[in-house]
Formats: sequence, structure tokens, C-alpha cells
Amino acid sequence: MHAAHHDSAVYRRLIDALYVEAMVLADDARSYFDDGGRGDREALDPITRVTFSCESLKVTTRLMHVIAWLLTQRAVLSGELSPSAALDPARRLIGPAEESAMAATSLPEKAQRLVDTSIDLYRRVARLDAAQGMTVPEESPARQMFQRLAMAF
Repeated sequence: MHAAHHDSAVYRRLIDALYVEAMVLADDARSYFDDGGRGDREALDPITRVTFSCESLKVTTRLMHVIAWLLTQRAVLSGELSPSAALDPARRLIGPAEESAMAATSLPEKAQRLVDTSIDLYRRVARLDAAQGMTVPEESPARQMFQRLAMAF
């Protein structure tokens, strides 16, 4: 994202809100997959139990990538890291959120919700990550459109 956006109060609030959301979701996932979902897991057939374990690892990994990215943004906002350093490939999100929808349909409802919510959060943060480094137009798109219309007439 253009450096000017890193100074924006709205961007700062967005990063903080996403960080809180990611931490709460990570805590919910840890609580469910470690202990709370034990009864759900034990009620599954052996193959679905393996799917349950795999999906729990994917959720955890997805959330850790999101949290690491958000911590990088917070470091930029606090001045501990330059905006250009945040563009280093090691600090960017790794690829798209893996689609788990098909595998998750055989899981208990709470597990499905955690998978879906983690994918949604990852996609939202990935959009912010993709926007990094993009230049912001000097003029608003509306003003550019008015200028094109004025030239046409």
C-alpha cells in the first residue's frame, strides 16, 4: 500500500481490528481443536478424523500467516519497520487461502465454521497485502471521469 496509507488513522484502525479478530479466532480454533472438539473428533469415522486433524492444522497455519502479516503492518505503523521493508517477499502472505470447503463439509459444524471463517479472514488480509506497493492516483477516479467527459464534449 502506498506509504501515505500507512499513516492513515483509518488504516491503523483497520489493522488493529483485523489483529484482534485474528487473535480471537486463533484462540477459538486452539480451544476447539485442542480440547473443545475432542468429543466431536472421537465421534467421527477414522478417515474423517484424519480430515479433522488436517483441517485443524490448515486453520492454524492460515491464522499464523495472517497474524504475522498484521504484526508486520503494526511494526510499520509504529515506525519499527519501513514500508518498503514490509514489501519484502518474506513478509508477504504466502499464496491464496487453500480452499477446504469440500473437505470441511464432512466435519462437525463448529469445525466447518472455523475453516470458513479463517479462509474469509485470510482473503480479506490478502487483498490488503496485494494492495501494498500500489500507487494511489493523484486525482480521485471521479475527478478523472469528469475530465474525460469534459474533453468528450
